[in-house]
Order: sequence, then structure tokens, then C-alpha cells
Amino acid sequence: MRTPPDSSAFRTDIQGLRAIAVLLVVLYHSGVAVLSGGYVGVDVFFVISGFLITTHLLGTLQRDGRLHFADFYARRARRILPASFAVLIATVVASAIWVNPLQFTQVLEGAVWTALYVPNYLFAAQGTNYLAETIPSLFQHYWSLGIEEQFYLLWPALLAGSFLALRRRAALLTWVILAVGVLSFIACLLLVARVQPWAFFSLPTRAWELAAGGLVAALLLRRPAWATTRLAGIGAWVGLAAVIGSGFVLTSSTTFPGTATLLPVLGTAALIIGGSQATKWSPARILSLSPMLFIGKISYSLYLVHWPLLQIPQAAVGYDHPLPVWVTLLLGLAAVPVAWLSFRFIEEPFRTSTRAKKARPATTLWATAAASGVVAAVALTGMFVTNATPVSSGRDVQVSAALTVPPTVPPFVPANLAPPLRASGNDNAIVYSDGCHQEEGDSNSDGCWFGTDDRAPSVVLFGDSHAASWFPAFDELAEAGKIRLNSNSKSSCGSVLYAEERVKQQRPSCDVWRRAVIDRLRQDPPDVIALANFATSRLGGEADPRTAWSEALAKTIAELPSQSRVVILADTPDFQVTPALCLSAHVDDTSACAVPRSEALDDRVRQAEENTDGADWIDLTDRICDEQKCYPIVDNFLVTRDAHHMTKTFASALAPALEEKLDRVLP
Repeated sequence: MRTPPDSSAFRTDIQGLRAIAVLLVVLYHSGVAVLSGGYVGVDVFFVISGFLITTHLLGTLQRDGRLHFADFYARRARRILPASFAVLIATVVASAIWVNPLQFTQVLEGAVWTALYVPNYLFAAQGTNYLAETIPSLFQHYWSLGIEEQFYLLWPALLAGSFLALRRRAALLTWVILAVGVLSFIACLLLVARVQPWAFFSLPTRAWELAAGGLVAALLLRRPAWATTRLAGIGAWVGLAAVIGSGFVLTSSTTFPGTATLLPVLGTAALIIGGSQATKWSPARILSLSPMLFIGKISYSLYLVHWPLLQIPQAAVGYDHPLPVWVTLLLGLAAVPVAWLSFRFIEEPFRTSTRAKKARPATTLWATAAASGVVAAVALTGMFVTNATPVSSGRDVQVSAALTVPPTVPPFVPANLAPPLRASGNDNAIVYSDGCHQEEGDSNSDGCWFGTDDRAPSVVLFGDSHAASWFPAFDELAEAGKIRLNSNSKSSCGSVLYAEERVKQQRPSCDVWRRAVIDRLRQDPPDVIALANFATSRLGGEADPRTAWSEALAKTIAELPSQSRVVILADTPDFQVTPALCLSAHVDDTSACAVPRSEALDDRVRQAEENTDGADWIDLTDRICDEQKCYPIVDNFLVTRDAHHMTKTFASALAPALEEKLDRVLP
């Protein structure tokens, strides 16, 4: 009979599992298209961390009846923080050399939050889409480290407190761990449907993955005989297939985290349970091969260094010139020797040196707090200094009375640019701050009324976030008494009835909101209904986008009240990346940031909209584009705050042109 595995002993199979996890992440970030779900490597790390930490804590509670908190936190600090801070500092220094001035401010902001161990909440607050971010933070990969650091801070106290409350019956802690996991998983499912970034980045909605590892630790603590059976070994192979398979079958469009996350999490749990060398038919031999052990050994440093190695060169050449896959693969490969250097000269000395081991826990913790404070303070000071430094050519341009056709395009970034480059990201319509604009999980369909004259024609603005970016132009007319405006906008939720069944599955609140708005309009028809949508984002998988959009528009118009005039607003150009970043690197040559018209505008969508029966088409593109290119600066206005949402300032400047077009359809 085989001896059941000691869950506290070093396990080479887990080291190999670490290798699989980090390789999934590195290859995914390097642009290997077939690994569309390689991001699940982080979930594998969560389960492993939960298992190892809980194994240590439960063993200590059983042996000593208490936890040695200072010693535990000092060990964790020596294990993870030296390499983490080394990469953080190196990233800031490299960014100061190669990253454009505007993005460098974002780098410093990320450094502050990272030094304070809460970068995940910065990304959640910013609404970051980890799976589809076009210009990601250079510290975006630290989000998972933030989750683990917060887990390490709270988990020991929870287990120790529960241990005392349960009268030192360690066996009952299994139920505590299970309860935490279940509650966290429920919170994850509830939040991912409403505010996905918070579900993705916050500890409460990710704790269930770490608790899954903790539950395995509790089950294996007594070294049960069933963990070495043939069935456990077969289960480990199934788990291995689930982990690797999830890297291939999940995609950036998968609702994540959520039920799909169970695939890598349960797969990892099964691998840990049955992956030991002591288990019959286990995959331990493959997981324990020398190359796997080497990658597993340096996996932490490899995870830390690979992201800046990939992103800083991309930032240096500009996000409008994506690096080819062969280059990103070479950069990913180069991360391996760099990671070994980090492991050899940073990780290991701080973790295993005699001096480090002899240091009093209090000394280690005070040194950690001091290092965190110094890094955060320096980065914060740098933010204030850089924010106070204008990003422009230093020359003004003459302001025109109205936007011209074709647009007047300055060859440099004006000193009187409105909004300034540094403020452009926050130049949002007021509907974002007054609660009128609905976020992804909201479904309030009442809309908001604006205007000073109750006798003016009623106009309803209806659509996704692009409708919200049109709001300032309509609001100018409402404030002038030309119209009464009812604004109805919701993030990632168009007003056009397109692929409804798919939307119902992925964003149920979207369908509820859109249907409710349409029902309200049918009950109380306005004079004009203006539809504004980011059509291109919804048509990526269509073989014939023009026909698909034409059919969707026709279906929508048929459901809108016949008494209302329907207007379709031609969508604004998509610059693909945030122009402000490009402009900050080319303050004396704005032409470098112009985009060919054929790339910024989808003619198939435009033709479908222009030729839609039962609707008028309002196209103000000629204020932004000429026949060849679309421009990020027109007169002294910055056109968009990101790749495709207009700044509030520029949208307001479009009001006279919009009024001229609307006059043709208003009663």
C-alpha cells in the first residue's frame, strides 16, 4: 500500500503546475492566438497559493494551537516583496526613458497603488477590461499579486479566529473555508453581471479561488488514503486536461470570472489532489521533468518581468504600431533569463540567506513598511511634478468661430488645446457623474430630461456610450431652449436590436434596459428619436456587416413609435488607440497621429445607416475628417478622450452643426 502524500512536503508536481500556469500567461500575453484563454494561468496560481498557505496555517494551528503572525508576515514579505519592488522600480526607470510623457504619469500612478499593495482596486475603479485593454497599465499584471497580498493579510486572522471560536477543533475549519468559498463565488456571479471590472479585480469576488486551494489543503491535511488511489490519479489527468484545455477554449469574450472559471480552478484542485508522486497513475512524472521544475522555480520572477518586457517596447514604438508576434515571442523568451537573474540574485538571497533568516520579524516588517512608503512617496511626488508640466508645443492657435468643412488641423499640439492632453481622459459628459448614464449592470430606463423650455420639441437620445459622448452637443441645444432632451444611454448596450439572444446571455441587463426604453417611447412618443451606437464593435464577427446592420436598424425602427421621426447619428471615427498618447510624443507634428479615413470609419456601416428606410441620417464626420484622413485635433479642440469617445469639449463645439441638421427634422 502506498504511503499517502504529506501535504506539507515539497511537491515537484506543484512546481510543474506552476510552470504550466506561468507559461499560459506569458504565451497569452506574447500574442499566441490559439491560447485565447491563457489568462487562466493566474487562476491556477490562486488555487496553488490557497493550498500552500492554508496547508502551512492549518498545520501550525494543529501543532502549536496558535499562529505566529509576525513570523508568517515576515516570511511572506521576504518571499514576494524584494523581486516585486525590484521590478516595480526598474519599470518606472525604464518608463522614464522610453514611455511618452502622458503615459508616464499613468505609470507613476500605477506605481503608487502597487507599492501600497492595492493595484487591483485602481484597475477596478478605472473600469479596466483586462481581457481587451488596448493600452494597458505597465503594472496591470500586479493585480493578481495585490489579490494574494490582501489574502495573505486576512486569511491567517480568519482561520485563527475561527479556530478559537470553534474551541480549537481544527476539523471544523474545513466548513469555514467552504463557506467562504461559496459566499465569494456567489458574490462573483452577482457582480460579474453588473460591474465586471470589480468582479475581476477585487478580493471578495476572487477569494473563492484561493479558498478552493484552501479546501484541498484541509482535505489532504490528514493524508487520506483515497488521495493515492488510481481514481485520484485519473482525476489529476482530467484536471491537467481542464487547465490546459481552458487556455485554448476560453476567449476574451468569455464572461470572466464566472462559471467558466470553474474549469481551471477545479482542474487545478484535482491536479493537486491526485498529482503527487505517491498517487497511482498520477501525471507527477511529466510535471516533475527538469525543464518544468526550472520554469516552476523561476515562475514568480517570470510572471513579474515578462509584462514590462512586452509592454515597454510596445509603448516606445507607439500602440498604433503593434509589434509583430515574432517580436513579442522573442521578448517573452527573453523574459526567461531575466527571470532567472531575478530569482538567483534577488528572490533567493532575501528568502534563504542566513542574515535574512536571523532578522527579527519586526525588523523585516518595519523595513517592508518603510520601503513601501518611500516608493509610494517618490512615485506620488513624480506624479505631481509631471502633472504640473504641460504637454504641448507651447504655441497657441487662433480659435475659429465655428468648426469648418474641411476641418482646420493645426500641425502642432496647441498650448490652448481644449481639453489639455493631461485632462483629456476625464473630459466626460455630465451624464457619467449625475447618474443618468447607465453602467453595464444597471437597467433604469427612465432617462433624464434636460432643457429650459417645455414647449420646445422633444428629442430622445438613445444608445450606448457613444450616445453619451454625443450628449454635450444635444445638451447645448437643450440649454438654449431649442429642444427638450431625454437622454438614455448605457455602457456596451446599443439601442439597435442586434443579436438579441447573444446579448441576453452575456448582458441580460442590456436587453431589459433597451426593451424598457422602447416600451416607454411607444407609450409616450417624442418628436425625434436619435440613435447613436458604436456599431463596429458589435459587427466584428459578421461576414456581411452592412446587411446585418441594415436588418438590425430596420427591425429597431419597426418597433419605435411611428409618430416619431427617427434620426441615425453617423458614428465618430475610431482612432484605434488613444490619440492623446500619440500626441504627447509628437507635440510638433500632429500629422503623425492622424489616421487614414478608411481605417477610422467603416464604410459598410455608414452605407447601411445612410440608406435606412424610415430614418434620417446626420453625419458630422466632415468636421473631423477630410477625404484622406481623420484628425485628433481640430482647431484648438481635442476630438476624443480615448480611441473613439468624443471629449465633452469637442462634442459641445459640434452643437451648431448638429442644430443645423436637426432643424430639418424637428417639427
